[in-house]
Amino acid sequence: MGILWTLLIGFMVGLIARFFAPGPTTLRGFVLTTLLGMSGAFVATFLGQFVGIYAPGEQTGFIGSIIGAVVVLFAWGWFFRKTT
Repeated sequence: MGILWTLLIGFMVGLIARFFAPGPTTLRGFVLTTLLGMSGAFVATFLGQFVGIYAPGEQTGFIGSIIGAVVVLFAWGWFFRKTT
């Protein structure tokens, strides 16, 4: 049940992050949206522990995951932008 809960939360975070991120993204589909949300949670946890917001071993919350996913979307757009 824990894996299903993680996938569901990751999907919801990915959808919300896509809503808040401006511009078109190439990340489409259920799997990529879920991976976006899960990677956002990972990034938010890592950065939060690095800055000192979260204690070692502590995980981020829903809002932090959304912020992390938006950061991942901005980084994705910056690294893989099309040059014309």
